[in-house]
Amino acid sequence: VQLQACGGGLVQAGGSLRLSCAASGRTFSSYAMGWFRQAPGKEREWVATISWSGGSTYYADSVKGRFTISRDNAKNTNTVSLQMNSLKPEDTAVYYCAASHRLPSTRVTEYDYWGQGTLVTVSS
Repeated sequence: VQLQACGGGLVQAGGSLRLSCAASGRTFSSYAMGWFRQAPGKEREWVATISWSGGSTYYADSVKGRFTISRDNAKNTNTVSLQMNSLKPEDTAVYYCAASHRLPSTRVTEYDYWGQGTLVTVSS
């Protein structure tokens, strides 16, 4: 699986952005998908995960109620998205999408494939 993330940019606090991650490969629908982020000087942290079917979603406490993860498993689409609302300066980071063969997880080490990252900058 190859992942390509896009949608990052500069936004003012309180604004919104929508990140998308396009996946290649015919087995996309068999992977749990996650979003992670890494701020300068900090470790990569988990943001949200969606199960292979899209029926279950999980969020870090820091983004719960503001971010929404979704996916489209249609053959010609294969995307996972992260709608980010009410953005805060502390949301500034490079955001990565990732795919896991395993059950939905919050752990970086349990994801097998990673996109290249897209930068989100939230100004105060």
